[in-house]
Amino acid sequence: MEEIKVFCPATIANVSCGFDVLGLALDSVGDEMVVRKTEEKVIRITKIKGQDLPLETNKNVSGVAGLALLEKSGYNGGFEIEIDKRIKPGSGIGSSAASSAGAVWAMNELLGRPFSKLELVQFAMQGEKLASDVAHADNVAPAIYGGFTLVRSYEPLDIVAIPTPDELFATVIHPQIEIKTSDSRKILKTTLSLEKGIKQWGNLGGLIAGLFQSDYDLIGRSLQDHIVEPIRSILIPAFDDIKTNAMAAGALGGGISGSGPSIFALSKGEKIAQNVAKSMEATYKTIGVPFDIHISKVNVQGVKKLA
Repeated sequence: MEEIKVFCPATIANVSCGFDVLGLALDSVGDEMVVRKTEEKVIRITKIKGQDLPLETNKNVSGVAGLALLEKSGYNGGFEIEIDKRIKPGSGIGSSAASSAGAVWAMNELLGRPFSKLELVQFAMQGEKLASDVAHADNVAPAIYGGFTLVRSYEPLDIVAIPTPDELFATVIHPQIEIKTSDSRKILKTTLSLEKGIKQWGNLGGLIAGLFQSDYDLIGRSLQDHIVEPIRSILIPAFDDIKTNAMAAGALGGGISGSGPSIFALSKGEKIAQNVAKSMEATYKTIGVPFDIHISKVNVQGVKKLA
């Protein structure tokens, strides 16, 4: 195989109580990417459609992630990359992660899968480092593994795949403002009280247990963030109203997607997810904030080959 076309999913990171360690992949929104082998041992980004992003390899997250893989591969050739960028940068649903994960997954396929999923995450994290100054894995891990993933440890990197209940749907609304991940990290506190820590650990454990047991009520009770959301939510228009109205429409719970400004809600069943979307739309239409909205089943496959 000399060329491959792939779907690179959007992702929700943090998932309320799992700051920098928990994420999930979406099925209805993502980038598309074509990667092909070349004889010269370089990576070239030849085309970007949809967004104004740099073609220079060292300035593009897909190029940086790809270089990390190429260096370890022993492959004497290189790759060309074409990107159909459908996830807006700064949206909070893993734009840089989709490009990073898609590039290394596709290259690995073309090389006959010499690298494990864990190794692909490590390569893709270099793209995230370029985008946000931090090599975090909570977006690229679900993009590569699919479904929910837990970053149990960063040193050494340890990724745990978490089961996804069959009826779990996500609704994500993206207000048309940009919040850079690097900026949103700067406003966070570097210390927390033991009381808040205990609450957060309990919710993270409860959410993981709820996912394993397909206990939707437990999932809903656990989708609470006592540490990051109270600080970051002030950057997002009508955040409290969006969340309150989503819960009234039947959502299990929700919060900030990644570093924002997108807001997510999880629901049991597509019908409730659609009702949640209507409530979110009504809230932003009332205050005149333009937005995109997505309803998606959780993508349990991650990056995948397109015909």
